[in-house]
Amino acid sequence: MIKHKRRKRLLKLLAEHQSVTVPQLVTWLSSSPATVRRDIGWLAERNLLTRTRGGAANLPQKVRGLAHASETFQNNMQNNAERKRGIARCAAAMCDDGETIIINGGTTTFMMAEFLVDKQLKILTNSFLMAERLLTTSENEIIVPGGKVYREQNVILSPFDNDITQHHYAAKIFMGVYGVSLLGLLEADPLLIQAEQRLINQAEQLVVLADSSKFSCKAGLILCGLGRVSTVITDTHASDAAVQQLEQNGVRVVTVEPEALPPEAAPATYGNVFDSQLEALYQPEISH
Repeated sequence: MIKHKRRKRLLKLLAEHQSVTVPQLVTWLSSSPATVRRDIGWLAERNLLTRTRGGAANLPQKVRGLAHASETFQNNMQNNAERKRGIARCAAAMCDDGETIIINGGTTTFMMAEFLVDKQLKILTNSFLMAERLLTTSENEIIVPGGKVYREQNVILSPFDNDITQHHYAAKIFMGVYGVSLLGLLEADPLLIQAEQRLINQAEQLVVLADSSKFSCKAGLILCGLGRVSTVITDTHASDAAVQQLEQNGVRVVTVEPEALPPEAAPATYGNVFDSQLEALYQPEISH
């Protein structure tokens, strides 16, 4: 069995049984004890399982889900998760192999990673969680800007105006926002405004991922006007009035049905979906 497929299978077995012994894994994976022990060690180093005496144990769900995310980000993942998942799938379907795209930090945009596994894209993202997830689940080329990681906002932000983003052009940018109104896209955090405006300037089309709750969110900062927005992807719970207002301002609106989470994923720990669907567990080089 190929190395990354064997490790992926090991994680699935661990999710089913919670704890396993080396002899059990030797039988299930048709591998030698030495190989199984090396795999357990490799996965333990990456915080994907806990090594035990004679085997391995599953990590607590909260730890495995989004180990590097802030508490706020993890909580936001739970809100309207089924609506966000449907929106994320639709957004990923808009990506054509060979394109360069930009994805900003956010819970809905982060869910796109699940559906980008089989794509061949060049992806610029300021989300360290998105970069990490795509590196371990896909063969897309990943580019991240240099700078400081702001854990609470889930963004990498450079203090310099001439950072790497200015050298990249993208066909589309996929962006989650705090809110959507007739004034434009709204944000509540000045740090996010700074990061996202840099990214918007580098893309031809701005595609906004906004579940229906975003139409009632109020914030004091305007990211950009509706005239800059090409498409808004939302869910079928969005009011007709909200959709019509966007369309009257020249914005294309796509509404999608909420999508049930996979059976193995509890709503409170949505991040586990991605860990259970690892396509390859390796660390290719990140472009800077």
